[in-house]
Amino acid sequence: MRRSPLRVSRAIQQPPPIAISQVSTLAASFADDVRAYAAAGLDGIGVWELKLGDGPDGEALEQLAASGLGSATAVPLVPSILPLPLLPGAEDPEARVESLCASVHRLAAFRPSAVLCFTGPAGDRDPDEARALVVDGLRAVAREAESAGTRLALEPFQRKGIEDWSLVNTLGEAAELLDEVGSDTLGIQFDVWHLWNTPDLLEEIQRHAHLIAGVHVNDWREPTRGWADRVLPGDGAADLPAILGVLEEVGWDGFYDLEIFSDNGAFGSAYPDSLWDLDAAELARRGREAFFNCWSKRRVTATAVDRRGET
Repeated sequence: MRRSPLRVSRAIQQPPPIAISQVSTLAASFADDVRAYAAAGLDGIGVWELKLGDGPDGEALEQLAASGLGSATAVPLVPSILPLPLLPGAEDPEARVESLCASVHRLAAFRPSAVLCFTGPAGDRDPDEARALVVDGLRAVAREAESAGTRLALEPFQRKGIEDWSLVNTLGEAAELLDEVGSDTLGIQFDVWHLWNTPDLLEEIQRHAHLIAGVHVNDWREPTRGWADRVLPGDGAADLPAILGVLEEVGWDGFYDLEIFSDNGAFGSAYPDSLWDLDAAELARRGREAFFNCWSKRRVTATAVDRRGET
């Protein structure tokens, strides 16, 4: 990531809203998550459909409403057009699109800021065929999202290992795909872990800020042990103060949604220091503290500081 001239931001303002995506507390129930996040002083929750079980969802909706938490980006049970490794879902893209559409309507009841999706990898398919399937699938799901009154957020996947997970791995590539789809309902889910090592990331954020529909915050362990080995903000190699500063500069005022994958054996790698082994209350407390520590050190470009008249 090329670094622009940066200065520490001294702007006086309300702290940004912070949420936790429910996969971060994998073993806890929906009700436990809601209680823990609210008690930790968080502002929102990123609902994962896997925490809802088979439904009905009335009790979960009541718990969320009573908590006062807002609703950040929600994640469907089957989140991609093309099959993903290690995650559930049919092999047939048409069946996956049907599942995604059903999930969009289910999750829309929780009033999320967006519903996340991936392209999935081409696998053995011809790259042009895979892209055409993804474009058609995203158009169909975006129509359903629009009818359900919510947004769809396409998440680029980390470029290390992209052959196994996604057709796009930068904001620019995601923006090109959005142009092909041609729906204003479809935006981009920014994720620090996936994008931190993108060349010219800060410039890409500025260029594509109008497309960002959600922000996931986490960090890259160095050396990493795998895709499910993410750490709390500030505990890894990503330049969080620079990234947060530019997101602030471009006007992002939505949730900063903490999303931690930290395998304790659920995906085959039992890391001895897995954050998934923490209870929900402890993870929420530590996550909030880690985020605001990075936020207090955020840096904005020198031109932005000069424009604000800060010193």
